[in-house]
This record gives sequence, C-alpha cells and structure tokens, in this order.
Amino acid sequence: MAKILVVDDDITVQIILQELLESEGHEVLLADDGEAALRQTKKLKPDLIICDWMMPKLDGLEVCRRIKADPQLATIFLILLTIREQVADRVQGLDSGADDFLSKPIEPNELQARVRSGLRLRQLNQQLSQALHHLKQTQSQLVQSEKMSSLGQMVAGIAHEINNPVTFIHGNLSHIEDYTQDLLDLVECYQQEYSNPSPHLQNKITDVNLDFLSQDFPKVLASIKIGTERLRELVLSLRKFSRLDEAERKPVDLHEGIESALFLVQHRLSNSADQPGIQIIKEYGELPPFECHPGQLNQVFLHIINNAIDALERNKEKETVNNYSPQTIPTIKIKTTLRNNYQVIICISDNGIGISDSVKPRIFDPFFTTKPVGKGRGLGLSIAHQIVVNQHGGELECISQPDIGTEMIIKLPFKKCLLNVD
Repeated sequence: MAKILVVDDDITVQIILQELLESEGHEVLLADDGEAALRQTKKLKPDLIICDWMMPKLDGLEVCRRIKADPQLATIFLILLTIREQVADRVQGLDSGADDFLSKPIEPNELQARVRSGLRLRQLNQQLSQALHHLKQTQSQLVQSEKMSSLGQMVAGIAHEINNPVTFIHGNLSHIEDYTQDLLDLVECYQQEYSNPSPHLQNKITDVNLDFLSQDFPKVLASIKIGTERLRELVLSLRKFSRLDEAERKPVDLHEGIESALFLVQHRLSNSADQPGIQIIKEYGELPPFECHPGQLNQVFLHIINNAIDALERNKEKETVNNYSPQTIPTIKIKTTLRNNYQVIICISDNGIGISDSVKPRIFDPFFTTKPVGKGRGLGLSIAHQIVVNQHGGELECISQPDIGTEMIIKLPFKKCLLNVD
C-alpha cells in the first residue's frame, strides 16, 4: 500500500511498528538513527516516516527540519514518536516540521488511524504539487490561447452571486426605514401619552439611551443604504467588465469598458496620509459603437491602467505631499479619438517612472517584468498585446522616457475589428 520508514534506536519499538504496519499491507523500512534515516529518505523517498524524538547523532526534530527543507522531500508526512505530552513540546515539534505525533506506549488502533490520515494528506499534497506543476507548465500556453477568459467567467460569477443578496437587502431597506420611522413615531406618542413612566420603564429608557437611539438609528440605515448602492455599482461594473452575459462579438461603447476598469481600481487612486491621490483626466472623443470582444478589451484597459498606477506608486516613494507641484501630481490621462472613420485610438498615459530604452523592446514578452520580486508576473502586457494584435487586428505601442512617464497607444481598426484568428 505505502512505503513507510520507521526510525528508532530501540529494536523492540522497530519490531512492534514493523509488525503492525506490515499487517496493514505497508512496506516497512527501518533506520536506527537520524543520519541513516536521512540517507534512506533521499534514496528511497518513503510516503510516510515515523521517527522517534530522542535518538543519537541526529534527534527527531533535526530529521524533521532537514527533510522539510528539501523541496523534493517536503511532502513526506512525518509522525514524531514521543512520550512528551506538554503543549510546548508539541509546538516545538510542529515548528520543526512534524505533521503529527504518536505517543508512547504505542496503541495499535491509534497508530493505524494516524498512518491512514497521514497517507491521505500526503496524497492530497502530491495532487496539489502536481496541479501546481501542471499550471506552471501550461501558463505560457494560456497567454497564447486562453486570453484570460477564465478571469471574465470568474468576475461574472462573482457579480451574479453578489447581486442577489445585495438586491434583496437594498430592496428591503426602504421598508425597514418606513417601519423604523413608524416605530419611533409610536414611541414618541407613548411618551406624550404617558409623560410619567414607571421607575422600571424610566430605567429601561435610560439604559438604551432612547434619545440617542432615535437619532442614530436612521443614520445607520442611511449608511447601510449608501453601502448597498456602492455594491450595486460594483456589480454593474463587474458585469460590464466581464461581458459574459452578452454575445462574444458585439458592438459596444468602449468608454463604458474604460469606466468599468477605472471603477475596479478606484481603491488604488485615493489619497493617503502622506501621499496625494492619483488624478484621472479623461478626454473622450465621439466614438460610435465598436464591434469587438468586449470582455477581452476590458482586460486590456485594466492591465494598462494597473501598470500605470504601479509606475506612479513607485514614483511616489520618492516624494511626499509637500514636494508635489501641480505639474508633478500623479496623473493618468485617457484620451480616445476616431481617426478618419476607420481607426479607434485609445491613449493611456501616466507621469510615472517611465521605461528605459533597453527594457522597452521586451515589455510585451511573456513573463518579463521590471517589478520587484513578488509584485508582477510579466503576463499583463503580454496578454494585452495578444488581445489587441491577434484578436482585433490592431496595434499596441509604447512611448516612454525614464522619469517622464509612459504612454500606451491602442489602435483598433474600426471596419475590420475582428480577425479570424484562433
């Protein structure tokens, strides 16, 4: 069934564990100390290890640490065998990499149950590792073929799930407001009719702070109403962004797609304690409905706007509010025009850190990024380029100077906005 390594310097314990595990159909390997255990683990790669805590040469904690530090061995399930029952000891074992504990003297049923549980978790870890490996292998293919359609599906699903409860809450708030006002009016009538309440009632009025409650409760409801309206706006923007409830190819208002992308990044545009917010300047021209894959173009807008915000944030690290002049306030400018009735041009520019000439030729390469480790995956502009060029027969250009800013220019052919490109 499984390959299990038993590590213990006591031959009696080895024999007991071997007999119990082999009775369950497992293949059992034996080691007398920590160093032998590490050698066998690297050579034979067992599915599970049962290791004594106290041993000569290397103790069980060090065995755990070394195995978990090796990426090729880290998924092996480790059970520490010990007589220690204190919480501090168990915490020390877990911090060293142990996955479970088995107390001495060994109880056969407990041993078998913990082994079964460990092997299940080991299998799940292997499946997750394989899935992660598979995802890494296919990531580049997704850039070329899938074009992030799964993002649109996820966004549409989230919008749908949010919409139902938000609509229910928002629709009932007006009734709650009416009911609340009726109840407050009724309380006021009672106060007028019974101007001398009993001591018990007077104490209750004091406890609940009725005057404050009467004034504050309508304000709370008003705040909730504002919150639900904000959620409804978010749902609408998510739907416009995903466009999965519409035909794949459809004439749309490109400005709506830009606005939905801006709404989704609104939280990144606001002021902070020592930094100004990012101002958005929009110069929208007159654009007729444009036939395209709207969900895909919305992804392009979102990628480019997010990159502009990243560039501005990296630039803001050098400045404080007092250092900014009107000309250097972080700004994103979006301009749309229609050229000669056959080409839509969308320019998205920023006054951020800019891009050097040595880097510029590679910005559309898959997995290339100039952002710090962990901040970017190098997929955004590659995906945007694929959508604009391959899916819509357009052009995506970058004009940039270090410390001056960057302008991304999207050119889309109006009459033949879609190519038969798979």
